[in-house]
Amino acid sequence: MPDWLFLIAAMLATGLVAGVLAGLFGIGGGVVIVPVLEAALGFLGVDPAIRMHVAVATSLATIVPTSISSSLAHHRRQSLDIGIVKRWAPFMLIGAVLGALLAAELHSRALALIFAIIALLIAAKMLFFPVVRSVTRDLPRTFWLPLIPTSIGAFSAMMGIGGGVMSVTALSLFGQSIHRAVGTGALLGLAIALPGTLGFIVTGLADSRVPTGNLGYVSLIGFACIAPMTVLTAPLGARIAHAFSEKKLTLIFGVFLVFVSARLILRALG
Repeated sequence: MPDWLFLIAAMLATGLVAGVLAGLFGIGGGVVIVPVLEAALGFLGVDPAIRMHVAVATSLATIVPTSISSSLAHHRRQSLDIGIVKRWAPFMLIGAVLGALLAAELHSRALALIFAIIALLIAAKMLFFPVVRSVTRDLPRTFWLPLIPTSIGAFSAMMGIGGGVMSVTALSLFGQSIHRAVGTGALLGLAIALPGTLGFIVTGLADSRVPTGNLGYVSLIGFACIAPMTVLTAPLGARIAHAFSEKKLTLIFGVFLVFVSARLILRALG
């Protein structure tokens, strides 16, 4: 099978798996797309030093249309706080650009290790602290508060995710209802995915190691295959989710993240 044909098949399979799991676990898909895509790129013989860069960059690109679609849906249901978006989005944008620029300077192993550690923290939150209790009734107005959206933007861009889990957790801690936190987090994800994608495109243009069919570190074939597949298969995952209780679903997601993290840690240290 020609490499380009295998790449298309691998990307379609990635989108299928990501879509089902995104619908099953209620996530944007980046935390699924990155490890699956990284493994597929390994079979294709992509340089190990940039494998995670391509996976992260392509994942961020697929999140752009997803964030727009999700944001519009939440806006129609009046579960999106534009005021919070205006306050947090600029800092998330700055963080995403910094995260993408820093990621481009790191070896793929270091990027895999960062992804694995943060994924483990998310898994710990899911497994041991599934219920988020508010610590304030509203967003505090302190000088250090911008550090939160900036950090979310930076780490999310480095991981290739929309930051949904981190944004929703942070907003919930600051007294936002879960529906408003999820809706607002969807639009904030665009402030991460768009600049993060552009950052990976720019930094990857001069890298001769990128595979054929890439724009910088973004795989155009991957984007064209994964994005529509996630949209088509996410409803299947959502239907499967109804067969499980919320507690069991949270447990399955946590175990899945632990498995993904362990694999990436072994690869990074191996």
